[in-house]
Amino acid sequence: MSCERPNPTKLKTMMVNSSAPTPQRFLSGLVEGVCESMRNFAAKLVKIGDIALGEFPLLLAPMEDVSDPPFRYVCKQHGADLMYTEFISSEGLIRDAVKSRQKLDIFDYERPIGIQIFGGDEEAMGLAARIVDATQPDLLDINFGCPVQKVVCKGAGAGVLKDIDLMVRLTSAVVKGTSLPVTVKTRLGWDDSTKNIEEVAERLQDVGVKALTIHGRTRVQLYKGEADWTLISKVKNNPRIKIPIFGNGDIDSPQKALEYKNRYGVDGIMIGRASIGYPWIFREVKHFMATGEVLDGPTLAERLDACRTHFVKSVEWKGPKVGVFEMRRHYANYFKGLPNFKDFRVKLVGCEVPDEILETLDRILVEYEGLVN
Repeated sequence: MSCERPNPTKLKTMMVNSSAPTPQRFLSGLVEGVCESMRNFAAKLVKIGDIALGEFPLLLAPMEDVSDPPFRYVCKQHGADLMYTEFISSEGLIRDAVKSRQKLDIFDYERPIGIQIFGGDEEAMGLAARIVDATQPDLLDINFGCPVQKVVCKGAGAGVLKDIDLMVRLTSAVVKGTSLPVTVKTRLGWDDSTKNIEEVAERLQDVGVKALTIHGRTRVQLYKGEADWTLISKVKNNPRIKIPIFGNGDIDSPQKALEYKNRYGVDGIMIGRASIGYPWIFREVKHFMATGEVLDGPTLAERLDACRTHFVKSVEWKGPKVGVFEMRRHYANYFKGLPNFKDFRVKLVGCEVPDEILETLDRILVEYEGLVN
């Protein structure tokens, strides 16, 4: 039996043509697989301009006298993906009003953060946009949804819903006045006979808006009745609409958040009133969406810690007098459901000395230890 010496050239050719993976092929395939996974993940991310917000972002609504830096701090700690300032008057910014200027305060730990403005004059809105631009938030939002009479009667907020052409001109002025991505928050329409949000969405997108948040009520409804998300869904499913569409209205539980996500197909959800005194709503929604399990509510120690943090930040940012006074509206929400809490609530809202308020919070933990989680 003869043993023929292998031909080196033939052996090399056989190795190259072999279906067995070489180390180089294996590594190349692995890299391509990782790249493909990254491309697929990136494609799922919701973006406002170049700002990536995750696959299904939860937004904190801009709420007057609520969404200040101390409140935003505790909401960010518990999972808010994108937050907005309280709305700021464009006229106030131009006049350099102290209250309007203070609302421009933002901090790096809040990012991504948007500053929201409102107004009914094109020139004022354009000038206000330039002022906001210098503050360097991540985006600029326009409020076309506030239903409060003192705002509406000035032709701003939801008052603009009566004149869609004006809404488009105001938006265009803001887009031209800033280098930031511009977003809009609005409602379905002025009343049941003028639910024109589908037209509004297309026209705002056409003048450069990068995302749209829709509250599922008309201005006439204010916050009464049930939010109607069917028109929000129509806007989202309009093939002409390419920008992210966020739904807002009545989201007060993880179960409802997931139900509305699946039913209406929105890109994310904005949460407002349900977060007041309960910033844990953000983490609870995220946990339920990820696992299908209801996360246990905050313990009393966690509630006290959030309230204490909120209070300390409030005093630091506003000063002792204003910080103590404006914190009073939050205590009832932080301690909702605690039995026989009236005496403590009276002490908290009646006290004007920060150290005494902190001592009262400490006593609450001692008083209720063993009675509640």
